[in-house]
Amino acid sequence: MTNNKLNPKVDEFLDKAKKWMEEYKTLRKIVLDCELTEEFKWMNPCYTFEKKNIVLIHGFKEYCALLFPKGALLQDSHGLLIQQTENVQGARQIRFTNVQEIVEKEAILKAYIYEAIEVEKAGLKVKAKKPEELIIPEELQHKFDEIPALKTAFEALTPGRQRAYILYFSKAKQSKTRESRIEKYTENILNGKGLNDE
Repeated sequence: MTNNKLNPKVDEFLDKAKKWMEEYKTLRKIVLDCELTEEFKWMNPCYTFEKKNIVLIHGFKEYCALLFPKGALLQDSHGLLIQQTENVQGARQIRFTNVQEIVEKEAILKAYIYEAIEVEKAGLKVKAKKPEELIIPEELQHKFDEIPALKTAFEALTPGRQRAYILYFSKAKQSKTRESRIEKYTENILNGKGLNDE
């Protein structure tokens, strides 16, 4: 049986919540009923099974959500899972705008959580696109040629960080914009930081 006592950091998170407080509390109770360990990661309540992330609770302006890091592997028999953006590979959300929605779906949510635990127990992994499947922008390649240490640092980043940079640099329509984005983040890459790392 997993230790499911309340985490003081999550209590603090809930006390400070200006929006979605009741929704968070309701989601928390449902998730804890599933015998998961409550942790606080990435500034959000995170629930784990044998140290593996199963589900997170988080909020946005328009909605709050349960986020399943390996949601792409769930059956989604009720059609509730949402892929945040086309670039998100494995994670999926179930979104809510009020407590009533959460209460009405409690049994379904628990079924999704238990399925996510089974996915973890089975050791299933989301097959992520490898960064080499992404095309490195010409401007970044020039920078690599100019500064070999940058290429080494870039290749040492996690695949997710590499992907984020490539997508961000590639999105710029003009070469000049791509160059200035690369210039802006060169120091971060050399320091082993991702696009959104402080």
